Order: sequence, then structure tokens, then C-alpha cells
Amino acid sequence: MQLDAVLDYLARITRVDLSRFTPLWINGERLGYVNADWEKRLLAHEPDLFVKSRVGLCIVLPGDYAVRSAQLNAAARRWLDAGWLKGWRGENFLSCREDGSPLFELERAAFRPLGLTSHAVHINGLTGSSASGIRMWVGRRSLAKSDDPDRMDNMVGGGVTAGESIRVACLREGWEEAGLSRVLLADVSKASLLLAERAVGRGLHREWLHAHDLWLPADSVPCNQDGEVAEHLCLSLEEVESLIVEERFMIDAALVAIDCLARLGYWGLQARHVREALAV
Repeated sequence: MQLDAVLDYLARITRVDLSRFTPLWINGERLGYVNADWEKRLLAHEPDLFVKSRVGLCIVLPGDYAVRSAQLNAAARRWLDAGWLKGWRGENFLSCREDGSPLFELERAAFRPLGLTSHAVHINGLTGSSASGIRMWVGRRSLAKSDDPDRMDNMVGGGVTAGESIRVACLREGWEEAGLSRVLLADVSKASLLLAERAVGRGLHREWLHAHDLWLPADSVPCNQDGEVAEHLCLSLEEVESLIVEERFMIDAALVAIDCLARLGYWGLQARHVREALAV
């Protein structure tokens, strides 16, 4: 076991210095965080939407959900045309107030520049038993992926789009990434909620990871449907730990896998140190 190495890795991927970012506000609520480069761009090129105040950067967005969404997505299109945005997916994420009510939806590629909080579903594929040895299904991302090609991933992992529930996202991603039927996914259980937060090239990645466990029959083999996963591998927990320490996993997938290993009792009583490191 390599618990010290895992804890060292967690210390490096779960600490972010938010003092280097400017808080982003809307109607008195802190919504996100913007780095220095994006703050300059927004103030210079979007003065009707973004203004500087004593508390940070404020979004000026009158109107209802549909109007706010239309205005911000039009701005995101301008950023795309200017060459500032990468990874455009034509897929919207939802931004909410602190009470959970929706504020607007926005192209997912624009979430990181504004440091907005998104949501994603992850499913750990498990098989075996404590007697026979528990194994975990993990995916290896396609070489054609623009983000993190050839990195290891959870059996299923993907963003929750605007208008989707967590359950619906599990069903959609479960089929697209692993060919899992609705019958199999009926047994999926939500295990934990993790916050992934780190500085990235595009700004701030801030996402709630809704982690699930799914125990698969011994004869069930995940089969990717959308071309995003090159292959699925059924690994021992020791092999999963080694891949984590070698930093072969995508960071969010590593957080979910580490959380799962702790929940399965892989590190015994020492798992409490992992849970403390993962605590929000």
C-alpha cells in the first residue's frame, strides 16, 4: 500500500490559492472566480456585462433566466470568435444561486474562465467480493480526446448538462461511456459528494462530483458507445492505487477512485486520513 504517496498527491491537487483570483458576483451572491487575464478581457471587451466594484467583478444581467442565458451565450460566442475559448462543446451547464434556484445556462467551455461551479456524475464499476478480491473497472481515454487523452478515468464520468437531473445524467453517461443498460443502472447508488477545485489554463475548475458505486455481475463487461474511451480495464485495487500514485488518472477521476478505495476499507483504519484530505 502507498498511503503516504496518495496523501501527498491529494495535498497537491486539492489546494488552490483563491487569492490569485477576483471574485465574480451577481445580485450580491458570489458566483465564481476570474483570473487576471480574463478580468482584463472582460472589463475591456464586455463593459456592458462586467463591471469592477469594491468586492470584485460583477455581472450586470437584468432579465429572466432566458434573457440572462442568451446574453451570456452571445458573449461566449464572441470569446470563441476571438480565439479565447477552447473545447467548445455546444453543450450548456447550469449556474445556480446559493439556494439552488437557476440563474442561467452557459456553454460549458465558458465555465472555467468565469470560475463557475458545475456538476458531474462519476460511477465506480466494482466487481468481486472481499473474499475473492474486489476489482474496479476503469476506462482509458481515447487518444483522440482533446482533454487528457490516454489518461485513466472512472468507468463512467461526465458533466451534468442544463435541464438534467443527476439520475438522468447517470443513465445517459452510463450508456454512452460504458454501454450500461437502465436495468443495470437501477442498482447504482450515490456514495459521496466531492468538490474538485483547482487552477487550470482556462481559469478555475470548480465542480461538484456526484460519485456513485455500481456492483457489476462477474460476466458484465463495459463497452464504450461514443468513442471517448479506448478500452475498459478490470484492475485490482492495488493496481488502481499504483495508477493514482503514478498520476495516470485524470484528477477528478483520481479523487473519485481514492474516495472509493477509502470507502471499501482498502487502507483500513488509516482511511480516515484520506477522508480528512477529501473533506470540503
